[in-house]
Amino acid sequence: MFGMGFTEILLISIIAILFLGPDKLPGAMVDIAKFFRSAKNAIGSVKDTLEEEIHVADIQKEALAYKEQLMKATDIKGQVGAQFDSITAAIEDDDVDVVVDTKPNEPQEVTFKKKKKKEEVTDV
Repeated sequence: MFGMGFTEILLISIIAILFLGPDKLPGAMVDIAKFFRSAKNAIGSVKDTLEEEIHVADIQKEALAYKEQLMKATDIKGQVGAQFDSITAAIEDDDVDVVVDTKPNEPQEVTFKKKKKKEEVTDV
């Protein structure tokens, strides 16, 4: 109880008997028990009030939803990584020809030429 062993409780009770005397000790014990009971009830009500105000249950649901989304994203990352690994393995095995353009990108001239209209032949 409260992290105290039997010898500590015995020592406290002996000191209480010496200071309070045998006639006042039972009343003091009842008062101490009432104090602990009221403190426990007060702590419980404060905890309930805080949980109501903070909406702990809603926060927990949101956290679980985020965790689920994160797990799905991790699964997708693993699938993409596996596909990338299979592509790189195919390239390394020379199953796929890869053409790399070693020329530097040079500007290209772009022109727009007008199309010639076809002349219609009309016999009159």
